[in-house]
Amino acid sequence: MISRDQTSADEKDRTRRLQRTASGCLYAVLVAVALWMIRDFIPAVVWAAVIAIALWPLLTWLEQRPMFRQRGMWLAVGLTVVIGLVFVVPFVVVAAQAGSEAADLLRWFHELLRTGIPVPDLVNHLPMGSKQIAAWWQENLATPFESSPAAKNLHSATVVAMTRHFGVRLAHGLVVFGFMLVTLFFVFKAGSKLGEQLLEAARRGFGSEGAALARRMTNSVRSTVTGLVVVGLGEGALLGVAYLVTGVPHATLLGMLTAIAAMLPFCAPIVFIGAALWLLSQGATVAAISVAVFGFVVVFVAEHFVRPVLIGGAARLPFLLVLFGILGGAETFGLVGLFIGPALMTVLVVLWDDWVH
Repeated sequence: MISRDQTSADEKDRTRRLQRTASGCLYAVLVAVALWMIRDFIPAVVWAAVIAIALWPLLTWLEQRPMFRQRGMWLAVGLTVVIGLVFVVPFVVVAAQAGSEAADLLRWFHELLRTGIPVPDLVNHLPMGSKQIAAWWQENLATPFESSPAAKNLHSATVVAMTRHFGVRLAHGLVVFGFMLVTLFFVFKAGSKLGEQLLEAARRGFGSEGAALARRMTNSVRSTVTGLVVVGLGEGALLGVAYLVTGVPHATLLGMLTAIAAMLPFCAPIVFIGAALWLLSQGATVAAISVAVFGFVVVFVAEHFVRPVLIGGAARLPFLLVLFGILGGAETFGLVGLFIGPALMTVLVVLWDDWVH
């Protein structure tokens, strides 16, 4: 026969389980509502988290320096200002370069409207398809653009709509950038204590294995930033020198564009092949071949040797998964997905290791 005390204990246990379930559901609903409320600011927070993870070793090293031990506020301000300048200065340089040549660009555009673009002599020397390309060029580009079929859809309403859309996207990007800097400042101000608290929260919530997974994911993000940004800057610098030596105009600007494109796998050829084609159209055949060959050598070494070691080595990921993570993350989450994708691939690798072992 079951005693009354045992029945009462069972009822209390059942009540506690119901309360824990209700509390968990309530917490999940509150978190979901909070995330939905700040949904427009989530990209800024994610960008700030990616940059903070990449700079965390530098932050912890600076915190240990005597000059910053009692000046956490100034350290946070300094790092935030430096990050802001890293993003702002290249755009200011590009805008200044574009502004200084705006008159020439306008004159060139009006000339195209009046006369069109003549068929380059290079087209007539192509090994195949020269007649078809020349015919298409003559019909669409060699005639005055005001009456060209290629420009028939570029009426004023379309241009106004495109300009308005670009302005809205630019304003949204500036807002996200501003909130990203604000978030980054408070993350830097919290310092290494914030990292310790996050690891402790992961340990309490998911155990020691959860904390280890969090560490691997942060290492994956950090190595991805290093592999994409550092290798991209290196490719841009080397190819910028090649542009300067071979006489490509605006070598510095093209080098910056190459560096930005090189941060995406296999996108640098878009820029240096364009530069090589320009040299070829000017009759500089040797210079064009040199830029193309040098560019492919740089990209081959960077993509097949340097970048896999920097990303896959630190994150302990096969390069194929790194590539899938980068490209799939960019397609799913946009630019920030470049860094989120490999971290998610790290989770899959950990789950696979746990399953097979």
